[in-house]
Formats: sequence, C-alpha cells, structure tokens
Amino acid sequence: MLKSSKIKLRAVEPEDLDLMYLIENDTELWPYGQTSVPFSHYTLKRFIEESSNDIFRDHQLRLVIETPDGTSVGFVDLQNYEPQHHRAEVGIVVVPEKQRQGIASEALRLLSQYASSHLGIHQLYGLVPESNEASIALFQKCGYKKTATLQDWLNTSAGWQSVIVFQTLFI
Repeated sequence: MLKSSKIKLRAVEPEDLDLMYLIENDTELWPYGQTSVPFSHYTLKRFIEESSNDIFRDHQLRLVIETPDGTSVGFVDLQNYEPQHHRAEVGIVVVPEKQRQGIASEALRLLSQYASSHLGIHQLYGLVPESNEASIALFQKCGYKKTATLQDWLNTSAGWQSVIVFQTLFI
C-alpha cells in the first residue's frame, strides 16, 4: 500500500465494485477511454477477481484512491505497459465531489514514485484532451512536460478532439 497523510493507494477489492461500476459506466468519460458500451456488475466483478495486480503479467495496474477515513474516491491506473521500453500510460479519475482538493495530484505523485522506484519504469505519459483544463493543470503541477499534440485523436459527440501528450522521465 502506498500512502501519504492525504490519501492511500491500494489494490482493488470486491467492495470497490459499485464505485468501479459507477465510473466505468459514466458515458461522459467514455470518449476519453477505450470503451463505448456499458459494463455489467458481473463483468467488473470478474475483472476484480481475475486481476493479478501484477503489472508485469497484466500489463496494467489499477489502484484505488482512498481518503484517510477509508472512503474510496477514485482510481489511478497504469496501462499500456511496455516492458521492453519501461513505460506506461497513466489514467486517473476522482469522483466529482472530491475533485479540486489535491487528491489527484497526490495520487499521481505517489504513483510516479512507486513506478520509478519499485517497478523500474523509466517513463510515464498521459494523453489529455485539449479541452480538459483540470487534467492539463494536474499533469503540469506534477512536473509532466507537454511533448506533443495528437490531432483529432478522440471522436467525441462534440466532434474530433486533439490530445496533449504529457511525459515524465525517471533517471
């Protein structure tokens, strides 16, 4: 478990099913991910049960963001892990009522420390829609550098949207 005075990051447990169901089925988030269909409780339950929580096996790692009082408030992911190149993509989501409280930046900071010191990852990157000002500010605050813009990367209901690539390198 990774923790600070503000949050802890921990493995997904069966009792996180309802929060995962809520977030994964939030249609407003779909354009930023890689799904366009709802997930059933059954499918998500199986995901939790079958996940090894081993990034080297699954090529992804999902951690729950939890406040000191034990409330689960979101998830932070490493996905698209490339072992040959020691890099992974970061995904993060915090429930709306807990946003703008420094939780996401603390989660990203803890995840970055863990990825660098324990997993041997050389590089983390995030793909952030140009319209997502909060996420742009988050990655900049956490020391990620804007390195590219991918034009018309996301097909959203509002039309094509470009994304900014943010990267951080560990030496």
